[in-house]
Order: sequence, then structure tokens, then C-alpha cells
Amino acid sequence: MAAAPSGYADLLKAPHAARLLIGTLIGRLPNGTAPIAILLFTRAEGGSYSLAGALAAVYGVANAVGQPLLGRAVDMYGQPRVQLPAALLSALGMALLALLGIEPVLLAHAAVVVAGLFTPPLEGGLRALWPSVLGREDRVHRAYALDAVAQEVMFTAGPLLVTLFVSLWSPAAAIVLINAIGVLGALSVVLSEPSRAWRSAPREAHWLGALRSPGLLALLGSFFFVGLALGSITVAGVAYADDHGRASVYGWLMAALGLGALIGGTVYGARRWAGPPERRLTVLVGLLALGYLPLALTPGVGAMTALAALSGVFLAPALACAFIVVDRHAPSGTVTEAFSWLVTTFGVGAALGMAAAGPAVELAGTSASFGVAGAGGIAALLVLLATRRVLEVPRRTAQQAAHTVAVSENDRNGAREPGFSSGHQA
Repeated sequence: MAAAPSGYADLLKAPHAARLLIGTLIGRLPNGTAPIAILLFTRAEGGSYSLAGALAAVYGVANAVGQPLLGRAVDMYGQPRVQLPAALLSALGMALLALLGIEPVLLAHAAVVVAGLFTPPLEGGLRALWPSVLGREDRVHRAYALDAVAQEVMFTAGPLLVTLFVSLWSPAAAIVLINAIGVLGALSVVLSEPSRAWRSAPREAHWLGALRSPGLLALLGSFFFVGLALGSITVAGVAYADDHGRASVYGWLMAALGLGALIGGTVYGARRWAGPPERRLTVLVGLLALGYLPLALTPGVGAMTALAALSGVFLAPALACAFIVVDRHAPSGTVTEAFSWLVTTFGVGAALGMAAAGPAVELAGTSASFGVAGAGGIAALLVLLATRRVLEVPRRTAQQAAHTVAVSENDRNGAREPGFSSGHQA
């Protein structure tokens, strides 16, 4: 067993690794905080919970549509030509919402559609870059765990950052500032040498792209429901904060959820795991589902914050394991698209979770909206159990994937050998 902090430090010493990770996290900040920012902005403008949930859901659906399309474009045309223009358009959409407000409603919806549709696929892009930056399969798998942990840093700090900007200025100013910061993060990534040099592996022409993999479809079906659970918590948390008369409670609940995932991801990354990742993923999703169920009890703020942290403990490990499964099942030449589909299904699930939680609050109270999260977690587990035979037959192993890329450490020294990878450098 290796110590996670030292292992992560070793990864970040690799050329470009720290810049790519930090730039991607900053570039994803607008996307990671958009539901929270939209909810707080809509409520501040006098909109109802249903409108707030609908706008956040529309953003999520638009994001879900855009991610695989932009991911496929990245696989075909490279990262800089797609990522930066998309980041600028997405930021303009959110700035339009902040400028015009929620009236007229159709224009507000159009603004969030633009923002969501053109969200750059930085998340999938980073995972496509790891093999060319880190080389060995074990280091790439460790990077997936680091990636999941780092996401939770963003999801822990992001809500607090949004609420800080809101308290210092306004919800509209928070939206504009967060998106400006995000553009700078995307710019840092696309100007890096690995991003400019990366090219996808040879791609078999097929209109379904990554979706022709049965194992990938099974994984996506499960994480749709994980997204639904998290999306419902986003809205339910606002209602819980309103019930207790303090808007800051919402930020603490979301931060606790992220902190729990951060702790879980750090512990998970502290060791190397034996056995098929598909089976391990089923266990992790089952534990994640169990963590969501107690939220429906809605106890006092202290206990609820602790439950929120507990519910997040298995999120980062489940994501890190899912990244490995995606790479094992993605067809050659579709890695960015495959990772983007994971973001998409997660986003669609989150959007529907938010859309369902809003009416649940108004019809049956805050506990019912948290109950949506528990139901989503159980459904995610059931999908994995029902499709376990498909999942346990990966489309390609690391050895079979050698032809899809392989810039290992020896490659960078001038000697080419088979390796683990998802793309290649030009």
C-alpha cells in the first residue's frame, strides 16, 4: 500500500501535470457551480423554486447535449480548436442571463441553453491527456483517483466561493466573475504543449461513436441515476436552508458533501486495488446509495451537515473507478467522447433530479426532495447489478489498447514501446 499524498505528489511532478489539472479545475468552475449560481440568482430575482429548478435543469440538459458533440469534435479536430471557443460562448451565455435577469422567461432559458450547450469538455479532455503525460497504466489509474479528489476540492470550495461573491456583491456579479475565471482556466489548458500536440487514436467510422459499446451504455445508465441523486440534493439543500432561515446553511451543506467525497477519494487513492474495476464499482455505488438514504431524515443543521459529509464519502471513489471502466470499454478513437458521455448522462440525471426535487419540495416538503436522492442511489445500484455480465467483458484491455496511443515515459526519451493510452501526440 502506498501513501496517497506522496503518490499524488509524484504525479504532479510530471511535466505539465499540475498545470493541466489546475487549469482544468478552474476551467470547469463555471460548470461545477452553475446549478448553485442559477438557483441563487433566480431566487434573488424573485423567481419560484420551480423556475429555479427548471432553469438549472435546462442548463443541465443543454450541457448534456453539448458534451458528447464537443467531445467528438475534440477527438476529430484536437483540443484548442474546440475548447477555447466553446468556453467563450458558454461564458457569454451566462453573462447574458446575469445582465437580463429572469424576465422574459424565454430569453433566460435561451441564455442558459447557450451556456450549457457550449460548456467545453475539459473533463474528458484531461482524462484523454493523462496517458501522454504520465505514460504507465498504474500512474494513469492513480491520476484518475487524483482527478476525482481534485474535483471534490472544487465542489467543496465552489459553493463557498459562489456564496462569498454573492455576499460581497450580488448573484449576478458572482455569475459573471465565476465564468471569467473559467475562461482563464480553459486558456491555460489549451495553450499547454500536451493539449496542443494531442491527437486522438485512429477512429472507426460509426454514427454511434462511443455508444456502440454495451459496457459503456451500462455504466452510463447507472451514473444517470447517480446524477439524479446529486441534482435533487442541490435543490433540496436550498429548501433546507430556507427552512432554517439562513442562506449560508446551503453553502455549508454542499461544502460538506464535497468534503466527504474529498476524504473518501483520498483514502481510496491510498492503495492499489486488485480485481476487475467493474465489480469494485458495484460495491462503491451500493455504499454511495446507502449514504443518500439518511438525508431524508432532515435533522438539525449540525447533524444534517454531518450526514451530507457522510453521503459524499463514496462519491469520489465511485467516480475514479468509473473513469477506469470508461477507458476499458470505450472504442478506439472515442476516448474524449466516451468521457464526455459520462458527463452527459450525469448532467441529464442531475437536471431531472433538480426538476423533480423542486415540485417535491412544494408538494411534500424538504424530506421528500431528499428522498429523491435515496431513490436515485438505489436505482444506480440496480442498473449495475442488472448489467454485470455486460460490464465484466471490457471492450478492450490495456494491452489491447496499446495501438490507440502510447506515449510512455520511454516514448518521450525516444524509444517507443506498447503502453496504456487513449490518444497520441502529433
